[in-house]
Amino acid sequence: MNSIRVFLVAVILAVITLFYFIAALRGYQSSMLEADRLFDKQLLDTARLIANLHTEDTAGNLGHDASMAFQVWRGERLVASSRNAPDTAISTLEPGFDYSNFDGYRWRTAAYFDSARGNWILVADRTDLRFALAENVILESLFPTLAGLPIVGLLIWVIVSGGLRPLRALAGELAGKQPDDLSPLAIAAPKQELEQIVASCNGLLERLETSLLREKQFASDAAHELRTPISALKVQVYNLAQERGTEHGADDAQMSELEQTVERLEHIVEQILDLYRSSPDQFNASFEPLDLSGLAREVLAEEFAAFDRKDQQLEFQGQPCMIAGDRFALTTLLRNLLSNANKYTPRGGQVLVTVAAKGDTVRLTVADSGPGIPEDQYRSIFERFYRIGRDRHPSGETGCGLGLAIVKRLVELHRANISITPSGLATGAAFHVDLPRFRPGAGNGTSNTQRVAHGPS
Repeated sequence: MNSIRVFLVAVILAVITLFYFIAALRGYQSSMLEADRLFDKQLLDTARLIANLHTEDTAGNLGHDASMAFQVWRGERLVASSRNAPDTAISTLEPGFDYSNFDGYRWRTAAYFDSARGNWILVADRTDLRFALAENVILESLFPTLAGLPIVGLLIWVIVSGGLRPLRALAGELAGKQPDDLSPLAIAAPKQELEQIVASCNGLLERLETSLLREKQFASDAAHELRTPISALKVQVYNLAQERGTEHGADDAQMSELEQTVERLEHIVEQILDLYRSSPDQFNASFEPLDLSGLAREVLAEEFAAFDRKDQQLEFQGQPCMIAGDRFALTTLLRNLLSNANKYTPRGGQVLVTVAAKGDTVRLTVADSGPGIPEDQYRSIFERFYRIGRDRHPSGETGCGLGLAIVKRLVELHRANISITPSGLATGAAFHVDLPRFRPGAGNGTSNTQRVAHGPS
């Protein structure tokens, strides 16, 4: 049972029902004792009444009640009896009460000796009627209670719901927080039972905020401090390459590897800075109506050289689609997706970028013909520093594992969604970014297809 409210209502109702069951059982026992007492007194009164009759004929006129039976014995002779009484004595001729079976029923019997006339008066009534009377008393008392259980359950539900209202307020406060909002919970006058929970949550939020700020500050400081020596290192590598090119020839493998290492280091630093800038507390978004197709064409034109160097076919398909977004952030997002596609698509491969409206959203898709992404790693690749196969990726490409993490953060800043599917090309993966559509500018434009760059056919 996952609901605390349902659990509490069920437990309380179960306890109330058990209480009434025990009370009914005790009431039944008490009713049976009282019924026995009353019926026994009635038997004795009936016996005295019969004893006061002067003739046997008059006594015989009493035998019309099927629920009772009697006999009048004088010595060993039966002088009078009811119609339902047997010919033998229905009990022993001794004063007191007993039980007997006859006429298909079990009877409670009483023996009374009439000393004035020397007669034994034996009377009996059916025990099943006693039980029926006790049951009727219990049922009449329990029926209103049982019929009122649904009302009691509803009242308990309302009361428990009211008691759990502070928990719902706490849950609503937590659910309403943005991923970057680590401020303390603002719950006015929490109940005594919730004070400790609220205090623990606020303590956790404070520790998370401190840890996050420390991490961000370290990354930012490290990246900024590394930019200057890396720039100097690039200059020194360039000068060294010029010198070694004169002495050892232009195809020096070690020098080429050194240059690539320095470029990779510079890329990592820039990615760390981009990750820092894209954090909600650092990113000052300036949202404005943008034509996503136009922005995509601009970025693709700027990135043309990278695809041309690998003889890759880069194609764009789209139509004017207006969204509300930050130009710088969306440019960074698209560049990272294109860089990822360029890096892992083999020479002579294909990359397809599409922009299309889908209802209230605009979908940006970057598909490639690379090695693809295993489905079980669709979520993991958006984690910081995560790389499929690490430095042993089938493509042989190296990276720092921050590009897609930056993409994911920029997607969240736009309250958009990102998903991955097979590309639909021969091989590869497709990244889909669904952005909210800017309604006032929707539907202005015509569809078109533009070939941006292409390699050998």
